[in-house]
Amino acid sequence: MEIINRLKNVLVSPKTEWQTIEAENSPHVKVFTGYVVPLALIPAVAAFIGYGLIGYSVWGVHISSVSWGVRQAIVQYVAMLSGVYITAFVINALADNFGAKKDFNRAVSLVAYAYTPMFVGGLFYLLPSLSWLASLAGLYGLYIIYTGLQPLMKVQSEKQASYFVVSLIVTVAVSAALMLILAAVLLRGAGGFYGL
Repeated sequence: MEIINRLKNVLVSPKTEWQTIEAENSPHVKVFTGYVVPLALIPAVAAFIGYGLIGYSVWGVHISSVSWGVRQAIVQYVAMLSGVYITAFVINALADNFGAKKDFNRAVSLVAYAYTPMFVGGLFYLLPSLSWLASLAGLYGLYIIYTGLQPLMKVQSEKQASYFVVSLIVTVAVSAALMLILAAVLLRGAGGFYGL
């Protein structure tokens, strides 16, 4: 039940919840295995069901296959797990440049809990035609990261916006490269698209 309470508190009142998280100062392995690993299953399982069992239509042709669902699930799961670490690494690496406190444990906590809207929004993969809403949920995660930079990374308020923007730009670039690699490996070719 602790994970459900944390999820609810991060989504409903992130500014208040950051104070609690800051006081806990949990090791990154505990946050990753106890929060990220189970919640990253939401978009992965939803993607498997949506793309593998329910399917979707393109120009009147219904597309679904178990192999396509498995590939989508793997991409979602790997992207979520690696995304947390990549983003945390970037935020922590840039900390000194913005007068923030370098602390990888806190950086992982910041990013892991800010991914909460994307984990929950992953439910939209159940209906592939609504999957774009999962990305939209991620926008709220950006707000959550922004509100957590001060309490967790101890950045000064006048540098908070620039720290956030630079971290975001670097993270997007690295994540885009990762997604291209994942797509090339797992979803290559038209045969993969049609589940052949």
